[in-house]
Amino acid sequence: MRVDHIALYCIDLEGMKSFFMEYFGCTPNELYHNSRTGLKTYILSFPDGGAKLEIMARPEVIKPVTDIFHGGFIHLSIALGSKEAVEEKTEELKSDGYECISGPRTTGDGYYESCIIGPEGILS
Repeated sequence: MRVDHIALYCIDLEGMKSFFMEYFGCTPNELYHNSRTGLKTYILSFPDGGAKLEIMARPEVIKPVTDIFHGGFIHLSIALGSKEAVEEKTEELKSDGYECISGPRTTGDGYYESCIIGPEGILS
């Protein structure tokens, strides 16, 4: 058993797709559009395979979750392979205007991480 994909609602579907393509090398599938419900989605594949990220938009999804302390999923962790890669990606995102709310640091459970607020709210 394994995680195949995780889904994330967003407001600006094309902007979110561009973010993951630019900063994490993701490849999108073709746009899926359900004309009855207004749902639009892309499935994003990461360069090394593994679990995918589905980004979704619907007309009624108009407000991002920005409260870091809420029920439900709270972050997305992307393994970069080394401490140096985490530091480089953190600096790249910060220099492009994204806010780093913590890190780079080693967590109590041994991960080396940075927490970055993504294009529409809390992502890390």
